[in-house]
Amino acid sequence: MIKVKVVILAGGFGTRISEESHLKPKPMIDIGEKPILWHVMKIYSYYGFNDFIICLGYKGYYIKEYFAHYFLHESDVTFDFRHSNQQIIHHHQAEPWKVTLVNTGLHTMTGGRVKRVQPYVGNEPFMLTYGDGISDINIRDLALFHGQHGKLATVTAVQPRGRFGSITIEDNDFVSDFKEKPQGDDGWINGGFFILQPEVFNYIQDDSTVLEKTPLENLAKDEQLMAYRHTGFWQPMDTMRDKNSLEQFWSSGEAPWKIWE
Repeated sequence: MIKVKVVILAGGFGTRISEESHLKPKPMIDIGEKPILWHVMKIYSYYGFNDFIICLGYKGYYIKEYFAHYFLHESDVTFDFRHSNQQIIHHHQAEPWKVTLVNTGLHTMTGGRVKRVQPYVGNEPFMLTYGDGISDINIRDLALFHGQHGKLATVTAVQPRGRFGSITIEDNDFVSDFKEKPQGDDGWINGGFFILQPEVFNYIQDDSTVLEKTPLENLAKDEQLMAYRHTGFWQPMDTMRDKNSLEQFWSSGEAPWKIWE
């Protein structure tokens, strides 16, 4: 299986979770003392995809600072101030990652951000996802699916868990079915975890292009967009409610997306 690059969108303002995003970009909000961006990268890394391109925007310097010091923070180190502040690394647990951080503009839309990293992607297929959505998706199966259909784009389709329970009521007020927070409503939504051929760049015009609008709509019209149906766990972190839910999963030791270790 070809080891393609993974592009992660991490430049939005995160206004729906402003309780924390006013201090840091949403992908850097912690779940279990690690940024949710780290969790996303661990999912890909588990399947051997370790070459990342991260699209920065709002408070992008925060993400740069994190990775600039990542190796040091994950290592055992001795600072010997007697010998010109000598630094000795004893043991490290850093990831086998190559991370390219690209300033893609403060107000650039999702499609524009993707367009801006084209020079770093090159003329080859690439993966793309959001920096605030995690899943127990099998990336290997996703890649195989994309390779087999021969189209330009694959989007992972998911059915998110409903926020409310549903009941089916008959004409006589008899409840014939009751489901507590059912999975979806028989509809599928965009769950990220894309795989795209380089020709997709031609569908993106400029910084104002929203990936989820004209580019994906036109790919669908051209019959070049395929859906990989994922029925397992998937959850974005749009609000504090979502963050607290993910924290509960993590603290319980049964986080569905933790497929590593």
